[in-house]
Amino acid sequence: MPDSMSYEEESLPYVEGLRCRECGHPYPAEALHFCEWCFGPLEVVYDYEAIRKVVSPERIAAGPSSIWRYADLLPASAEGAVSLGAGFTPLVRADRLAAELGLGELWIKNDTVNPTGSFKDRVVSVALTKAQELGFKVAAAASTGNLANSVAAHAAHAGMESVVFIPADLEAGKVVTTAVFGGKLVAIDGNYDDVNRLCAEIAGERPSWAFVNVNVRTYYAEGSKTLAFEIAEQLGWEAPDHVVVPVASGSQLTKVAKGFKELELVGLIDSADSRISGAQAAGCSPIAAAFDAGWDAVKPVKPDTIAKSLAIGNPADGPYALDAVRESGGTFGSVSDEEIVEGIRLLARTEGIFAETAGGVTIATLAQLAASGAIRPDERVVAIVSGNGLKTIEAVAPHCGPTAVIPPTLDAFAEAVELPSEVF
Repeated sequence: MPDSMSYEEESLPYVEGLRCRECGHPYPAEALHFCEWCFGPLEVVYDYEAIRKVVSPERIAAGPSSIWRYADLLPASAEGAVSLGAGFTPLVRADRLAAELGLGELWIKNDTVNPTGSFKDRVVSVALTKAQELGFKVAAAASTGNLANSVAAHAAHAGMESVVFIPADLEAGKVVTTAVFGGKLVAIDGNYDDVNRLCAEIAGERPSWAFVNVNVRTYYAEGSKTLAFEIAEQLGWEAPDHVVVPVASGSQLTKVAKGFKELELVGLIDSADSRISGAQAAGCSPIAAAFDAGWDAVKPVKPDTIAKSLAIGNPADGPYALDAVRESGGTFGSVSDEEIVEGIRLLARTEGIFAETAGGVTIATLAQLAASGAIRPDERVVAIVSGNGLKTIEAVAPHCGPTAVIPPTLDAFAEAVELPSEVF
């Protein structure tokens, strides 16, 4: 990032340490991810008073056009960051989609345009930067596809070895776009939860491997906060009224909520009272089901959905996602595979954005919540579209094709294709 060198040189992380999310026990900012006292997950603790004294919209605007413009609120240094340029993706005003859904001010956070086509580039850039600071030599991950793409690409860029584990039934596009980067790609005959269990065992035996979503998860998850940072900055340093977030493990949703709160703590926005709502596929909706039942715990399920990137049956951050949604006054929705496909097509037809199945879940849930009144027409709404549709062509291929196949003649064209009179 040569365009931002002066910013990087003066930028230092303001990390005080780590803290257990359950019992609050403090830890140093080292390669730790669970509490030795209660086995709860750890989170990063920042010196917000110190950040408040240095951070400003002008300082951020002088930074790079990537997630590293928010380095003061991240757990690794921007200097020498492992970066392909993730972040600062478009926030697109979606008036045509809003009209279809009966909404007012609607925006799409278009993370399909990240370097490997998904929001995972945000978390991987943070995780591997911290992994290198901590001395890890190998980048690894358990993945439902998008994370595999991103880890393999960032590791190749950084000159690190990579070993990525995926379920064997992933979409071909996600397999190819991981293998092409040349690292080790291991397909497991099982679902994501099987893959994740194996990776936890391997992480215990290979202490020099940085499994970004296992033993570096504490730092990795912080990258998702940049979605909230960017949304607020792109709205003129204001939080939206309502945000709809796709949910797999629940980590992204909890960090989006944390991101808005941090902006309020350091004085960059006046209020972080956004309602946060979660979107899940009906074929894998353990957190939505717990929300509907009024439970504090999440009952694991066996995934069965075309939204494979959200197919985590035993979500690690499920209880925290429940807390974040309830605290904000939001809700959860879950949608069928048919609604997911229609959501993909609706977004493409109205706004020209081709989302993967997770994006279809977001848009279909947005439509569901708008129809029920859970999202109001007077709200400023942001829907997060987290991955590119070219990765999941299989989901829409049976429903999309040529309008007509005709001989190369004017008569055949006139007979086969009807167009509105105003286009002639």
